[in-house]
Amino acid sequence: MNAHEFRRRGKEMVDYVADYLEGVEGRQVYPDVEPGYLRPLLPTAAPQEPETFEDIIKDVEKIIMPGVTHWHSPYFFAYFPTASSYPAMLADMLCGAIGCIGFSWAASPACTELETVMMDWLGKMLRLPAVFLAGEAGEGGGVIQGSASEATLVALLAARTKVTRCLQAASPGLTQATIMEKLVAYASDQAHSSVERAGLIGGVKLKAIPSDGKFAMRASALQEALERDKAEGLIPFFVVATLGTTSCCSFDNLLEVGPICREEDVWLHVDAAYAGSAFICPEFRHLLNGVEYADSFNFNPHKWLLVNFDCSAMWVKKRTDLTGAFKLDPVYLKHSHQDSGLITDYRHWQLPLGRRFRSLKMWFVFRMYGVKGLQAYIRKVAKL
Repeated sequence: MNAHEFRRRGKEMVDYVADYLEGVEGRQVYPDVEPGYLRPLLPTAAPQEPETFEDIIKDVEKIIMPGVTHWHSPYFFAYFPTASSYPAMLADMLCGAIGCIGFSWAASPACTELETVMMDWLGKMLRLPAVFLAGEAGEGGGVIQGSASEATLVALLAARTKVTRCLQAASPGLTQATIMEKLVAYASDQAHSSVERAGLIGGVKLKAIPSDGKFAMRASALQEALERDKAEGLIPFFVVATLGTTSCCSFDNLLEVGPICREEDVWLHVDAAYAGSAFICPEFRHLLNGVEYADSFNFNPHKWLLVNFDCSAMWVKKRTDLTGAFKLDPVYLKHSHQDSGLITDYRHWQLPLGRRFRSLKMWFVFRMYGVKGLQAYIRKVAKL
């Protein structure tokens, strides 16, 4: 496919996508297929000779669409809504065309710097405390993760590294293994399963705090668990508070839980994966009160803020808490500006090395809708 054909086929694909979205309510939401339906419909190996674009598109309707669950259908009520907008789709096209692997500033300066600015823009929409913003010389800042699950795991690993180094500095004879077997993390019994999974991957104990009659984690229950575990010689180090649980959209009480975490010097991570988008509206912002006690905060614009998957927004108060846990600088990743103090290398903020130019989606959406347009969208959905 050369540039001329790409122009033609690209226009056809835009029309196909627009037609699909405009008519998605007419498609059966959940596919009427059995497991293994696809394999018999495809050849057993890739074709030796090129096939036509027309044949591929025909097979999209014949083979792929019958097995698609249509998340954007107005009749889709499972799991959570997934964000979609034409500006974000156009930005994704541009991201694919540019094709940078933005693991460092030098790998693509615009990819890094636009993300830093967009995360500040979004943080200001939420009225996050200034300490979470990068600004021009802030100690905190934001990063786009692939999902809230990644954000929780990254926060847990950063907290684990931080507490381990602090304990070893105070008692040089302590081994990492000795500390690890005593570390305990906590979350409400309503927290997402990804929190438990983060504990499994991080190799630490995770204890569920019983929720109250409104399915919220309260200070008394958390304090009781902390005191009991400390009495047994364990080391509490990490708490996840959820704002908008998956099961019933309940909210843990940050104004109660936060002060305990600060007093006990325990890392508090706030997971607002779904509900967080609503906090850009002043009338819903009170639901975020207490975030000032958090060490990290995360929500998913790809669930309710018109930014297509994947785009999970995570902020930290101290960026060194992340970079201290993940920073490695082999010679092939070094560049001349990395020690200038003026730039961010996002590979030190995440699990993968490579990363896409995801901030383009935020930039397109924020500019083409504006804050008022995004607030109007949230309010429209909230009233349904």
